[in-house]
Amino acid sequence: MVSIIIRILGNALALYAAVWLVPGVAVLGGIEQYILAGVVLGLLNTAVKPVLKLLSMPLIILTLGLFAIVINALMIWATDYLVDFVVIQDVTALVWATIVISIVNVIISIFAKIAD
Repeated sequence: MVSIIIRILGNALALYAAVWLVPGVAVLGGIEQYILAGVVLGLLNTAVKPVLKLLSMPLIILTLGLFAIVINALMIWATDYLVDFVVIQDVTALVWATIVISIVNVIISIFAKIAD
């Protein structure tokens, strides 16, 4: 239970870092919107991402794991599509936001494993 809360807050923190570091990425609203966007991103990462990884396993192997970045970008784009207050203006902003969110989520997942 604690790790789920850490992951939701981690996704919200990762989105905040992307908004702060990447021009062209915005979350309209306050902390409630960040947390709600973190919940949506977490649900997508939990439900949809494993299926996409399984279906695209040959591409992931062929590209030595680089296609996983494309899957991460799709999850962030889907969050932008599903939630009205998350705005990603162009593909460049999406790529940089994916990199920032991935780095922050790796750091957060280390803390989530420590909490378990």
